[in-house]
Amino acid sequence: MNKDKKINKLVTSRYIERVYPSKEKLKQFLKSSKKLTIYIGIDPTGPHLHLGHSTNFFLLKKFQELGHKIIFLIGDFTACIGDPTGKLDARKALSHEQTLSNCKGYKKQAGKILDFYSKKNRVEIKFNNKWLSNFKLEDIIRLTAKVTVGQMIKREMFRKRMKEKKEIYLNEFLYPLLQGYDSVAMKIDIEIGGNDQTFNMMMGRKLVKVYLNEEKLVITTKLLINPKTQKKLMSKSEGDFIALDEKINQMYGKVMAFPDEVIWTVFSLCTEISDEQLKKIESDLKSKKVNPRDVKAKLAKEIVAIYYSKQSAQKTEQEFNRVFKEKKLPSKIKEVKINKKEINILDLLVRIKLASSKSEAKRLIEQNAVRINGIIKQDWKEIVKIKKGMIIKVGKRKFIKIFNS
Repeated sequence: MNKDKKINKLVTSRYIERVYPSKEKLKQFLKSSKKLTIYIGIDPTGPHLHLGHSTNFFLLKKFQELGHKIIFLIGDFTACIGDPTGKLDARKALSHEQTLSNCKGYKKQAGKILDFYSKKNRVEIKFNNKWLSNFKLEDIIRLTAKVTVGQMIKREMFRKRMKEKKEIYLNEFLYPLLQGYDSVAMKIDIEIGGNDQTFNMMMGRKLVKVYLNEEKLVITTKLLINPKTQKKLMSKSEGDFIALDEKINQMYGKVMAFPDEVIWTVFSLCTEISDEQLKKIESDLKSKKVNPRDVKAKLAKEIVAIYYSKQSAQKTEQEFNRVFKEKKLPSKIKEVKINKKEINILDLLVRIKLASSKSEAKRLIEQNAVRINGIIKQDWKEIVKIKKGMIIKVGKRKFIKIFNS
């Protein structure tokens, strides 16, 4: 495929929602001889990247393959302020130590898609604490002078807060300015991010023009949204997501737990299957030629293969079918030693780490989610007699085998 065709394919990529100022301008940038500097910024508010991030990574991969410079920016400074995006209440502040701890696994997780080790054109990792921590008060004052309060309160989430008579803190006004300054510090040509980051990214476009007298493009990507409920499929703040370093069986199982209406969306945004394959999947689902469960199984295998391997995906599918289709026990079950003859069921669940607390254990029992040797347990006061080889199951996918001395 020649360069022009590659550029046209990239510009029309299904991962892209919108380009500011236009897709034509993006084509001009790509057709120039300049090696573009393109970045994505991620605040390390938690230790996991998730499937929602993969959409951006697949798009960045295409730019990397065209030879452009890719920067993976970790917002270790901005995470300490807290991005107000999508929040009707202020975010809880993090310490710098927490942010550095959270991002330790990011390179390995994103590295399943992006190439951080290429000898020709590796992805570069940067931290915005390097320049933002050196800001003096006079620098901040000069920065704030670039934007009016009127421009800030046009932001939808701030308008919602004002309508609901909720407070807006000054540091939340600073966040988009500081994120925007990242583009100035790194002399960015293009920034890529989810469409919920449009305001912050456009701030960077404005500041690049003011400080560098250059044009920065903004590419917004599509979010993983359930088309039926319009709710996000991946939410770190709500703890509802599939991590890129999820355990293989959990990853497969969580994909299989998706509602049928999101199958096509996840195929579209979280895999690299061809557009032709994607059209066929859409057609088959709409015409009801296929069982959605079978298509979902293909999706689960495709995703597991990206983060593990095709061989691992095949084995995981077989194991999943063994447990959920054939109603057999997993071929391998983690064993935990209990040096007691009997124990309260709540203490047991916490000890073997199938519950994080007694209150969670109690809730699981009340939901009929706990089975011992296939029998549902409904009494959270029960004293369990420990027997060698007993199997404890919580939910659909968590098993523990007990042995004692």
